[in-house]
Amino acid sequence: MDAASRPAVVIDNGSGYSKLGFSGNSEPSFTIPTAVAVNESFLNQSDSSSNGNSIAQYNAGIMADLDFFIGEEALSHSSGIYNVNYPIHHGQVQNWDTMEKFWQQCIFNYLRCDPEDHYFLLTDSPVTTPESREYAGEIMFETFNVPGLYIAVQSVLTLAAGYSTPKSDMTGVVVDIGDGSAHVVPVVNGYVIGSSIKSFPIAGNDVTQFVLQLLQERGELIPPEDSFDIARKVKEMYCYTCSDIVKIFFHPEIYNDDFTTPLPDVIDSCVQSSPIDTRRALYKNIVLSGGSTMFKDFHKRLQNDVKKIVDDRIAASTARLGLDVKPQPVEVNVVAHSIQGYAVWFGGSVVASMPEFYESCHTKEDYEEYGASICRTSPIFKGMY
Repeated sequence: MDAASRPAVVIDNGSGYSKLGFSGNSEPSFTIPTAVAVNESFLNQSDSSSNGNSIAQYNAGIMADLDFFIGEEALSHSSGIYNVNYPIHHGQVQNWDTMEKFWQQCIFNYLRCDPEDHYFLLTDSPVTTPESREYAGEIMFETFNVPGLYIAVQSVLTLAAGYSTPKSDMTGVVVDIGDGSAHVVPVVNGYVIGSSIKSFPIAGNDVTQFVLQLLQERGELIPPEDSFDIARKVKEMYCYTCSDIVKIFFHPEIYNDDFTTPLPDVIDSCVQSSPIDTRRALYKNIVLSGGSTMFKDFHKRLQNDVKKIVDDRIAASTARLGLDVKPQPVEVNVVAHSIQGYAVWFGGSVVASMPEFYESCHTKEDYEEYGASICRTSPIFKGMY
């Protein structure tokens, strides 16, 4: 059977969690921590006993490559002879060897598929460098021998999910707050306005740390080895956003004195730095993505605060210019949905289900002819607009 006739593999790698599954499904098959536990004792033993024996070092390297765990299993092996590594920090891959190990287990142990039989869609941060995309392409084509690869920007996939507007209208501001990174990204007709991307240095992991700090200050008796996990569960089960009382994302100086710009101001700055003829459409479709946007009433507070900023600016401009005619109000709409925790993956599933997907992928033949540079960019589907 031809690979193009099979469902594509969709992998959304995040700093905290990764979502894995196949195109056409409404939710990922697996959501696992992006963590790898590697047994490096083989290498340590080799260094101390081989005395330059290259064969011993080679064998130790093979054993170290084979003995590792990912996801929850990796976290359960966090003590002893295993070292837990997180290959992605703030949305960027920092360790490609560890990333390759992670993908290996995702493909063979979790999805249980042959990578040579499926096209692949990988997600990418909007601020990732072209060189990073090349590394991902090299691993996929060289190590896993995939027949085709598409690397999609996470923010575009969020809009492609189609739960905010029809998929034919790919314009909006994506507020993506995951576990390790947070970005506000304007997208116009499917294209990211790179110069207007704003990063927000507080993400889900920081909120967990803040909750843990509060628990410790209250003197809660929590086992040290379980403290972070308990704080994360407290955050996910009990945290919510008040309509007027200060909270982390809206008053970040509570957590970090180095950054004092509230999230609504970051969003407004993002839109105001975009082309003037796109701003109304961007304000009209502010789309939430990532698990750290799923606090109860988060979208209501955000919409109210952004709307107030916009209305105050219009009122101030009207008064300053002495206008008698009231200008047309700007519609501000923040979109929340039950799938926003895995909106990027779902958007990838939608995109990879389209007939244009296989035509737009970089193929193994293209890679062999032109090299990894083909992975620097991926075409936008014309059929979506």
